[in-house]
Amino acid sequence: MIIIMKSGATDKDIQAVVDRVQELGFTPHVSRGTERTIIGVIGDERGLARSNFEVMEGVERVVRVLHPFKMASREWKEEDTVIYLNGVSIGGGDLTIIAGPCSVESREQLLETAHAVKEAGAHMLRGGAYKPRTSPYSFQGLGVRALEYLAEAREIYGLPVVTEVMSPDLVSLVAEYADMLQIGARNMQNYALLHAVGKVQRPVLLKRGMMSTIQELLMSAEYILSSGNMNVALCERGIRTFEPYTRNTTDINAIPALKQLTHLPVIGDPSHGTGKWDLVTPVARAMVAAGADGLIIEVHPRPEEALSDGAQSLRPENFARLVREVRRIWEVLREEAAVREA
Repeated sequence: MIIIMKSGATDKDIQAVVDRVQELGFTPHVSRGTERTIIGVIGDERGLARSNFEVMEGVERVVRVLHPFKMASREWKEEDTVIYLNGVSIGGGDLTIIAGPCSVESREQLLETAHAVKEAGAHMLRGGAYKPRTSPYSFQGLGVRALEYLAEAREIYGLPVVTEVMSPDLVSLVAEYADMLQIGARNMQNYALLHAVGKVQRPVLLKRGMMSTIQELLMSAEYILSSGNMNVALCERGIRTFEPYTRNTTDINAIPALKQLTHLPVIGDPSHGTGKWDLVTPVARAMVAAGADGLIIEVHPRPEEALSDGAQSLRPENFARLVREVRRIWEVLREEAAVREA
């Protein structure tokens, strides 16, 4: 349920509604727009009558949110959420490029890659410190050492860092080093982890599970939002289907669908969406054309030596070409949007 206040509602009116929401045992969330203030009612509102608020001073109308993902829905917040971190914005019309190796393998490898992606036009650096692997015998990441290397790369190249956190007990540690916390596909429905990242003041990149629906992705985002962290970006990284030729099947449909359903930014991951380096650039172009707010791309200076995901990693020169191509598509879309608004 959302309570829409009149344009002339006073601070006293707004506070009275907030107090009433709390008296009834719910949690209020106040969103102040340029013209109106909206107060969200968080909790199981099925037995809550709209008349509790419709008669109060300053209330224009009360609307029930139809979707089960309430705070993530456009009914709750119509305008796009924009995430700001260290000079980089995600959402709001910008095209944000995140790039780096699947795994941080050494200081030298990471700094070489960071330099290359920075030169090519990336805005953020990705790199795995803790790696969830199908086999327990595969490379699991360098842990704290990798976090230290990522922080060093950020200082040298000015790229904000995103890296995956795998368990609630690691959230505080990873948040000390990273600018953005990634929830991987395998942990999309790890509710303890979602609650934990919801309680820290770090933006979250939430990846869609490989066998999860769009609604399940949004419900996972709801756990983070309802825990107090409003800076969540969603990531479409492909889903598992019967097609074995590619690692996953990129769900291009999900990008415009999510842009309709939610105010949260949407990032495309064509590296995991394909699993093949030579398919990454064409699928990245499609993701931007479909409306993605950004891309996350795996880049490695020597993919044949990569300890994880070498087959889907771009060499720096191929990544530079990808950036040029997707930016041209984005610029055309931006020009067309400007014409429509004129």
